[in-house]
Amino acid sequence: MASLRLQGLTKRFGDVVAVHELTLEVPSGELVALLGPSGCGKTTTLRMVAGFDVPTRGRIVLGDRDITADPPERRDCGMVFQHYALFPHLTVEQNVAFGLEMRGLRRPDVERRVGEILERVGLGGLGRRYPRQLSGGQQQRTALARALVISPRVLLLDEPLANLDAKLREEMRFYIRSLQREFHITTLYVTHDQAEALVLADRVAVLMNGRLQQVGAPEEIYHRPRTPAVAAFIGLTNLLPGRVTGRSGERLVLETPAGTVRAAGAPDLREGMEAMLSVRPEHIELDRPGEPASRDGVNRLRGVVQERTFLGSLIDFRVDVGGGVLLRVQGRGGAPQRVGEQVSVSFDTTAAWALPRREG
Repeated sequence: MASLRLQGLTKRFGDVVAVHELTLEVPSGELVALLGPSGCGKTTTLRMVAGFDVPTRGRIVLGDRDITADPPERRDCGMVFQHYALFPHLTVEQNVAFGLEMRGLRRPDVERRVGEILERVGLGGLGRRYPRQLSGGQQQRTALARALVISPRVLLLDEPLANLDAKLREEMRFYIRSLQREFHITTLYVTHDQAEALVLADRVAVLMNGRLQQVGAPEEIYHRPRTPAVAAFIGLTNLLPGRVTGRSGERLVLETPAGTVRAAGAPDLREGMEAMLSVRPEHIELDRPGEPASRDGVNRLRGVVQERTFLGSLIDFRVDVGGGVLLRVQGRGGAPQRVGEQVSVSFDTTAAWALPRREG
């Protein structure tokens, strides 16, 4: 095992800066998810770590060794590609054995290690099948086995679940996490799927337009985003513009188009500053007018239901709370409110998060 450190990593393609001054550490034994929308530079970053792309500037350090200039075969990295990159003319056993054979291991040692890893990834008995004879999940496990069998110091995964159906993708999230913990291997996991990153990662690094926006535990990224762009990208949220007008105890007071709201806030927010208020739909409650008045620690606004969409276990509402603000609210499946009905919208001050309106 070893830590992986990216120091000021930059990659240019002509005039296009795909990755800009990226500094990130993946501690030994941790899984860090590099999360961002398509085209943000996350796969380019992974390819630089693997040695397939040469950085324009910066360093890549694995453990105590600078591997920036090393060819891929000398980096001691195991990689799982989005499309798995299995050799179609080789069996499962032969695919998994490939890296060991390239390292010159004796045949008995290769057979032993391949047999062990296939058992550990749940492919025992399938070693003589070809990739075309496997399900999507089995192909993915074969790719994982091939990456792990060489005992790499770091595991790199590039959107490994993107080609699986929704149910299998959910199952494989938990499988990959349990496998990573079993091997306790340092892992950099690239994905555009927010749920995937939140489920799998010890820490999440959000990348946008080639720039690192925020690094933190999944709970921190979700509940305490640093920029409106991160807040909007991670899950569903309502973003209301506002201005900080003061404090009420430990909470900021903001004037928004929908009214006065109290919220927790980023430490750099001060009175008079422009801000954005982030409130997650699942943190908002709907009541009919005439319910008990607002209690301490709760914001309450009046509104009218504009849309109501059935989502099975949830009802998705759009509520007009005035000032041109349409709040998205997710209530339990049996929520009785209907389109056109006047409602009271309430959310705890601790569930509302204010952050500077500026980006970056």
